Amino acid sequence: MALRKNMGQRDKLIRVVIAFVIAMLYYYNIISGYLGIAFMIVAIVLLLTSLFRFCPVYGILGKDTREDKN
Repeated sequence: MALRKNMGQRDKLIRVVIAFVIAMLYYYNIISGYLGIAFMIVAIVLLLTSLFRFCPVYGILGKDTREDKN
């Protein structure tokens, strides 16, 4: 089953920036413990969805943020 891309460039950039900020907060021990681990899991999910340009939540909701709807 091929994943239909449903994420635009702006959405990808926002997700990567948020993941980077979370990673830096964790690296500098601003967030730590179970909360830090939970945020790092969120960051990994954000990076993976950006990499594949597919968001499962968008798929369920029928949302598509791509600029070109090809």
